[in-house]
Amino acid sequence: MGTPFTKMHGLGNDFVLFDALSDPISLSASRIQAIADRRHGVGCDQVLLIEPVHSDQADIRYRIFNADGKEVEQCGNGARCIARYLRDRRGIHKDTLVAETAKGRVTLYFEPDGMIRVNMGEPKLNPEDVPVLAKRAPIGYEIDIGGETTGFFALSMGNPHAVLAVENVGTAPVTHLGARLSQHPCFPEGVNVGFMQVLDRGRMRLRVYERGVGETLACGSGACAAVVAGRVMLRLDPEVAVELRGGTLRVVWQGEGSPVWMAGPATYVFEGSIQL
Repeated sequence: MGTPFTKMHGLGNDFVLFDALSDPISLSASRIQAIADRRHGVGCDQVLLIEPVHSDQADIRYRIFNADGKEVEQCGNGARCIARYLRDRRGIHKDTLVAETAKGRVTLYFEPDGMIRVNMGEPKLNPEDVPVLAKRAPIGYEIDIGGETTGFFALSMGNPHAVLAVENVGTAPVTHLGARLSQHPCFPEGVNVGFMQVLDRGRMRLRVYERGVGETLACGSGACAAVVAGRVMLRLDPEVAVELRGGTLRVVWQGEGSPVWMAGPATYVFEGSIQL
């Protein structure tokens, strides 16, 4: 008999979710890679593991593993899927949930329209908090890649992000440049790379190359990072509709000292079991 799992997605950013609230589950890096494999496994961008909480100040604890098997700190789309699962499958009928993650607590809210809103915390802009080791530019940073200077904005949303402003996300070198930047030595922990096309003060298009995964159809923390970058660099409005390949997220950031709020859907795909 296998271990049950639930396949879910947030705007196409897909997950295999394991519920270890009652019985512990051990996942090695090689097993996660096998689960995430889209030809020989279930297939997903990330694996989510729900575990018993470690303190009385949270309702739940969850862990996130990228398709390459490495544990990461933050995932906005995954957080919404976990909230939906806990309400529907675990019967936790609270309008607000507090979750423990590798980078601290995340608060999840169920909206009347069915969307799930996530308090993603305050962005961290200091280079040591990202972390990033690069030449400072007037706004952001610059590094040399293949003899060309590449400028970007860097910040942490609990996980590291680099955001590049582009004229057209459709023709942006997401795969090539995203792969090189995500593993560049100036990012000691790797980085998620966002390619941002601003349409107007309240709307942008975004593609994200996630470290350890590749380009995904949506990235919640990447959308938050792009709005922060757009607010700092281009004076965007406090609320921005972020159009990703999988759909649109609503992101709100009032500015320095305030948390970033992100709202969007969480969708079931199927349930199954797998031999671990």
